[in-house]
Amino acid sequence: MSLRINDIAPDFTAETTVGPLHFHEWIGNGWAVLFSHPKNFTPVCTTELGAMAGLEGEFRKRGVKIIGISVDPVDSHAKWKADIRTATGYDVDYPLIGDRDLKVAKLYDMLPAGAGESSEGRTPADNATVRSVYIIGPDKKIKLILTYPMTTGRNFAEILRAIDSIQLTAKHQVATPANWQPGEDVIITAAVSNEDAIARFGSFDTVLPYLRKTKQPAA
Repeated sequence: MSLRINDIAPDFTAETTVGPLHFHEWIGNGWAVLFSHPKNFTPVCTTELGAMAGLEGEFRKRGVKIIGISVDPVDSHAKWKADIRTATGYDVDYPLIGDRDLKVAKLYDMLPAGAGESSEGRTPADNATVRSVYIIGPDKKIKLILTYPMTTGRNFAEILRAIDSIQLTAKHQVATPANWQPGEDVIITAAVSNEDAIARFGSFDTVLPYLRKTKQPAA
């Protein structure tokens, strides 16, 4: 069954580069980003893992843990981490899940049930669909899913921007418009009356009967 926004993120136990990990327990009461890779020692993914390591402090400021998964065993991840440091200058200290038996990739519907039971002998092209990012909230529900082709490196600044929006809109009855950046005006949701909008936000601009904008409330 395919996963959708607001579904509970499937729970699992797996071996990682920091030891055995129970996913929901590891998330705890905070936020998490799970991002997946089709194979170790692939060029685009090497740059992505390093970029994510360089941004780990930005995720931490937002109360977000990060965790990667690659369709290869954990002992291979340790060797890959050395290459990532050479290529990007960053050490990968966040957990990397080993998915030798393809269990997590199947659980998250990134590979079909008939994909086999082992990562051995599989090429990156065989695992091309294991290129998704999941933002997961403290309620363990999926808030965002992005899936990329193997030839397109992920934009982690956009993932941080999306987290800023998701966290803001979870706290206030607002939405964020196209290309929104933190600090810019937001949209008041339809569930808020004009009277309530004044009480909540002080003032607002009516662009259209169904589109009202106001200053971003304090996060």
